Amino acid sequence: MTHETPSGAAEPAVLTIKGVSKTYAGGFTALKSVDLDIKKGEIFALLGPNGAGKTTLIGIVCGLVKATTGKVAVFGHDIDGDYRLTRSRIGLVPQEMSIDMFTKVADAVAYARGLFGKPSDPAWVEKVLRDLSLWDKRNEQLRTLSGGMKRRVMIAKALSHDPDILFLDEPTAGVDVELRQGMWQVVEKLRQRGKTIILTTHYIQEAEEMADRVGVIRQGEIVLVEETATLMAKLGRKQLTLQLAERLDAVPEALAVEGLTLSESGDALHFDYDTRADRTGITTLLANLNAAGVSVRDLETRQSSLEEIFVDLVGGAS
Repeated sequence: MTHETPSGAAEPAVLTIKGVSKTYAGGFTALKSVDLDIKKGEIFALLGPNGAGKTTLIGIVCGLVKATTGKVAVFGHDIDGDYRLTRSRIGLVPQEMSIDMFTKVADAVAYARGLFGKPSDPAWVEKVLRDLSLWDKRNEQLRTLSGGMKRRVMIAKALSHDPDILFLDEPTAGVDVELRQGMWQVVEKLRQRGKTIILTTHYIQEAEEMADRVGVIRQGEIVLVEETATLMAKLGRKQLTLQLAERLDAVPEALAVEGLTLSESGDALHFDYDTRADRTGITTLLANLNAAGVSVRDLETRQSSLEEIFVDLVGGAS
């Protein structure tokens, strides 16, 4: 899969995953023939319930897990044949905290850079820390930092060798809403610097806020890959809520149509409709309400969220 550069020339995907499967020794199959292409400079969100295979897929790309079948290429280089080269172009922020709590922030980032064989570069470490609003904390021990700041240190370590692709595995797990929004801002800044970012999450709002494209994984299989906005337009339903002037005990037979339900309190009717349909049925419904003598005092519409779409796609799997 390729996409067009501004000059019009085709550019290969920065990450290509072809037919990747993983079956563990005990017989459990975590991934089933996964195909995925990631474009340069995009934020791609991989959504799925716990146990869907998200972390296994990241582990394979980052060389931490061996695929049973399939191939992975980073900038056209096979991850097995060119391990050192491909690994040097990838940064990984794992779910679990993997930091020495008694190490100073700047030292932790500098050490991580050395693990990739990169020469000492205090100026680069300073830039990374400043970009992540950590420079003022550079001489503090990690144990003194808040949970959100520790997450930022994890990202700083992953960026220490200046990778082109950054994996964020559940980057905001366990942090509060304010810290989560701060993390989103960090990710957007990284994209502006030209980084390609792949994040796994089960926070639907995270994908909706940040991602250019969303992939949904269920029981080890990619069931959908779509641009976030297109996904909302294609799969999103709208719901019309009609606030009634008087309560109803049941929907009158004359109004019984698909998608129309009565609220538990009896003071509102909800009508789900397809935004893509040639006719939504709303005009007919309103006329029928009038004919049946049902008075409407107010109405409003609501677009279904990506979370509702996601639940539909995975069939409520947990």
